[in-house]
Amino acid sequence: MNINIFGSTGVIGKKTLELIDQKFNTLKINLLCAKSNFKLLKKQIKKYEPKYAFLYDLNISLSSNNKIGKTKLLSFRELQKYLQSTRSNLSILAISGYKSLYFLENIIHNTDNLGIASKEAIVSAGHIFKKKKYFIKTNIFPLDSEHFSLFDSINYKNNYSNIENITITASGGPFYKRKFNSLKNIKFSEAIKHPKWKMGYKNSIDSATMVNKCLELIEAHYLFDIPYNKLKVLVHPEALVHSAIEYDNYVTKLNLFKNDMKIPILNFLHLSKIKYQTKYETLSLKNFNNLNFQKVSNDIFPIYHFFSRMHKTPQNIIKFNIGNEFAVNLFKSNKIKYTDIYKIIKKVTSLNLNSSVNTIKNIVNYHEEIEKKIKSFKIHNI
Repeated sequence: MNINIFGSTGVIGKKTLELIDQKFNTLKINLLCAKSNFKLLKKQIKKYEPKYAFLYDLNISLSSNNKIGKTKLLSFRELQKYLQSTRSNLSILAISGYKSLYFLENIIHNTDNLGIASKEAIVSAGHIFKKKKYFIKTNIFPLDSEHFSLFDSINYKNNYSNIENITITASGGPFYKRKFNSLKNIKFSEAIKHPKWKMGYKNSIDSATMVNKCLELIEAHYLFDIPYNKLKVLVHPEALVHSAIEYDNYVTKLNLFKNDMKIPILNFLHLSKIKYQTKYETLSLKNFNNLNFQKVSNDIFPIYHFFSRMHKTPQNIIKFNIGNEFAVNLFKSNKIKYTDIYKIIKKVTSLNLNSSVNTIKNIVNYHEEIEKKIKSFKIHNI
């Protein structure tokens, strides 16, 4: 059994490698890919000795002599050729941002089982994956806690006519008790302090604003073919219940597990059929003494309510997603206030850009068209 990891230096990639180290050490690592952290990638290469490695931001001309030990460093073209000409048992896609789309189609053709943690890939391209029936060719295994919990409870090939509603939960992030209007002077360092999950800065900011739940509703719609009117969100600060499915026989099933990203990854790695001896810590019933659920307040999370009213065409979804990505990076660079993220998302979503998005290439071009347009924004007038 072998595995390719796209995003090996991020949170999901590092947790995956930890689990392989601890419990699946006979699983062969074929390929490690990273965006820019060459220092950490080199350490991973020396430890795990993959056959190939790729660094997206590597600014040198790569040739067949570019090696670290026995590991060959691939150029982007060589990586694409490798994916098109080989087959892997397992792949994990954990690259943040829409640039994960550059790899997605070839990864799907390359692998039997794809563990996916890249929200943007599904959000931007879910409509064409359904149309092309890629999910039949490759076992798509969602690694986000909410979608993993749904995947664990239902099968995406099922008929959902007996489901009344599906609720996914949101921890509420660090500001769930504060009015949005009071957060103008929040610092980046405060916004990334998630109370329950250890995530990268992008996911942490998205959790604080509730954008992550907007994107997760889109993912659930595409992954499980559930209409938006059957999808709901509740704030659940304990982050132990990850989803609830209400059936037409008046029964509601909850899916609960520890707020630990290693649990979805561990279940994905079980597909390798590799047996391990040590058990993973499970939840005790005493953890369920005090579980709280609240509606998503417009005064606290206005972005969620804007999304709820938004006409969810593929183009609008892409504009919403890239507007958020643009705004989060501006906030990280201290160029806008925290509360300006909402304003920028609304402005980008309102852009009158209606290009075709029927192929991956179309979608990437549409992203680049939006990026070009929003670079002309006068930020001080937002």
